[in-house]
Amino acid sequence: MEQEQIIEAINKKYKEFGENPDTYLKGLLQAKPINYWDYVQVDTLLSLQKPRTNFADEEIFIMYHQVTELLLKLMIHEIKQVVYKKDITETFLIGKISRMNRYTKMLITSFDVMREGMDYEDYNTFRATLAPASGFQSAQFRLVEIYCTRISNLINEQGKKRLSAEPNMEEYFEHIYWKDAGLKRETGEKTLTLRQFEEKYEDRFVALAKKVRGKTIEEIVNSMDKPSTALLDILREFDRLYNIEWPLVHLNTAKHYLDSKGENKAATGGSEWKKYLHPQFQQRKFFPLLWKEEALSIWGTENVTTIQH
Repeated sequence: MEQEQIIEAINKKYKEFGENPDTYLKGLLQAKPINYWDYVQVDTLLSLQKPRTNFADEEIFIMYHQVTELLLKLMIHEIKQVVYKKDITETFLIGKISRMNRYTKMLITSFDVMREGMDYEDYNTFRATLAPASGFQSAQFRLVEIYCTRISNLINEQGKKRLSAEPNMEEYFEHIYWKDAGLKRETGEKTLTLRQFEEKYEDRFVALAKKVRGKTIEEIVNSMDKPSTALLDILREFDRLYNIEWPLVHLNTAKHYLDSKGENKAATGGSEWKKYLHPQFQQRKFFPLLWKEEALSIWGTENVTTIQH
């Protein structure tokens, strides 16, 4: 574009805003050139690690979880473009789910940082200072679930038995699978970890679930007329990666630090982590209608991938 065309385009842009273009052009004379460290906010980013102990590997632990939250934010960035966009094409949806699969694979492989990247004894010492904080309290993880699938798909088999005939959204959340990590159903007793999480986020979760009802990725796909095999395959890949492979890697990493020597240590959040982390217990599926009954019956095992759809 020639210089005159650029100036003309700038004038047009600001006149459409009802603004004087000369004001903005004069401002450019005073603006400082952008640089990498200011644009990415490097100094701020590198100042966000605040260890509670003097163990060197605690900083690794913090940075790992911050990277995880950034990856989840990337996923939500893609998901929102699907959920809130009108007239979605298959090409657009395949592109977005492909990105989400890529981010999920990064989440899976990144667990090597946790499993192999910290001193075993140091971790098992400094982790005592983290209670009652827990990765369970990741709100973004729950947002991904709410945007991706109907809330009824986040109720495991035991939870479904407790539901009334026509549950409202609040009732669904009372029986959602992840509350089993911190709630003794027989007594109603809740861990501090769960109470803190509910107090901070539950109203927001319920409001979002009501807002996106009928517009989740699952419901968008279910309403499509003859979706292609390519789309269905990539959706099943996301379901498997996010809801089976990632939880299994998480579980095996927890076993490495909490039970590799038979100690059966408690989780910082107080959950029955061996039970809670296993995808067979969670039974979380984003796209259940895309799987054969045989696959659903063995959900949470690596054998799901061997079943023809």
